[in-house]
Amino acid sequence: MGKSSETQQGKHKWESDMEKAVQRFPERKKQFHTSSEIDINALYTPEELKTQAYEEKLGYPGQYPYTRGIQPTMYRSRYWTMRQYAGFGSADETNKRFRYLLDQGQTGLSVAFDLPTQIGYDSDDPMAEGEVGKVGVAIDSLKDMEVLFDQIPLNEVSTSMTINAPASILLAMYIAVGEKQRVKPEELTGTIQNDILKEYIARGTYIYPPKPSMRLITDIFAYCQENLPKFNTISISGYHIREAGSTAVQEVAFTIANGMAYVDAAIEAGLKVDQFAPRLAFFFNAHNQFFEEAAKFRAARRIWAKIMKEHYKAENPKSWKMRFHTQTGGSTLTAQQPDNNIVRVTLQALAAIMGGTQSLHTNSRDEALALPTEESARIALRTQQIIAQESGVADTIDPLGGSYYVESLTNQVEEQVNEYLKRIKDMGGAVQAVEEGYMQREIHQTAYDAQKRIESKEEIIVGLNEYQLDEEINPDLLRVDEQLEANQIQRTKQVRSTREEVKVNQCLEALRNAADTNENVMPHIVSAVKAYATVGEIANVLRDEFGEYTAM
Repeated sequence: MGKSSETQQGKHKWESDMEKAVQRFPERKKQFHTSSEIDINALYTPEELKTQAYEEKLGYPGQYPYTRGIQPTMYRSRYWTMRQYAGFGSADETNKRFRYLLDQGQTGLSVAFDLPTQIGYDSDDPMAEGEVGKVGVAIDSLKDMEVLFDQIPLNEVSTSMTINAPASILLAMYIAVGEKQRVKPEELTGTIQNDILKEYIARGTYIYPPKPSMRLITDIFAYCQENLPKFNTISISGYHIREAGSTAVQEVAFTIANGMAYVDAAIEAGLKVDQFAPRLAFFFNAHNQFFEEAAKFRAARRIWAKIMKEHYKAENPKSWKMRFHTQTGGSTLTAQQPDNNIVRVTLQALAAIMGGTQSLHTNSRDEALALPTEESARIALRTQQIIAQESGVADTIDPLGGSYYVESLTNQVEEQVNEYLKRIKDMGGAVQAVEEGYMQREIHQTAYDAQKRIESKEEIIVGLNEYQLDEEINPDLLRVDEQLEANQIQRTKQVRSTREEVKVNQCLEALRNAADTNENVMPHIVSAVKAYATVGEIANVLRDEFGEYTAM
């Protein structure tokens, strides 16, 4: 008798035993499924994978199709980059937090900017009133950026910046700060998010319409190819898509669809795929359903590798690799019993690591209430360090590989993602799907369905809809000083009063002329930044030329 027949016989015997057991002990639910409505079987066996070719679907770490990781040794050689997303108030305060976290063992910086900076307004603009420094650090000019990175050597630290519509301006400031530190642009490492499509879909910090926004992105691709070869030119973000309410499958599908749109735009702008694709990076969320999340990351790598190799005909293996940063799920955190969030974040971080992330941010326990305190940020960082140093999960590569359940789930995620990608392709691609509101509608429906499950207690959130406590939530929270806004406005006015105004105007006019033609705008933005033109002044020149986007 062959092994397959023995397995089938054994499974039939178990099914019979289970049927009897269920009569005595009914299962907790009528149906078990993941967040993406993938049914979960009671048991997985080799039968689920009997037609799967190992080399085609799995292979080896560091080899196509990268299901098992993009590096041959993964964490046995080097742990993932441990980042903490930080930024609040002034550049001075955020600089202190950065230096504290680096002293505590953080290995990369991740900058949160305030809302006015994210949508291209200076702190003294009427549109910025009441928002300066509230959800991130206020950056108006190169002076702020110099303070932000004071005593932080940019040739030793990798910096990720969550900035999109004004990404070109903040990147130019980073280049200028590096030069002031005598760090050449080709030595700089880091990432700008620079993903405008997900802003239209899920987040809302856009400025310009899609077409000129895509032009800015491809200008950055071209400029960095020549000047910043180690810098990631975009972080294509599924994180915010998931935060808006998508499923794991939708998160991967819409992110990859957006990634294809950026590749298409770059090729249309005259770049060759292997010139820019190795510097594309991705940004994903990690939620609570541990196995689905790990499978999601594995499937995403495999799908992207196949697209880049077969669809875009990229020849450089670096172009096939999906490199990604992960952040634990902010939307999963609760204001009720906030210490429970430490457990949630630990599970999510572990899923990201078991899924092979290159970089990780762990949310703090108090982020459902306010920006994290220093103590909360330290606990979140320690979570990563304990997983790395004490758990043993980083000692072997892809420890979930070969699990009948995980491999089956990986295949099902891949299948459902490809169905979405076909639908989006039939619409004309991600830009068209965004303009028609397709992705937005899909996410809204999913978020609505999830909320109904929570309200009906079909889905349990510990401390929120079950196991509640009659408690007064009053933890120590980080408070942004209300005086900060006035101080920031004063600093910006001082910068304007001491700079060479003629030079600023010349740089802004040169930028206007470049924006009006097909000339790459990046060199002119770098020149304007070095002359201490502000974020708002540069963004307003582009507003005049490109117009502003209004959501449907």
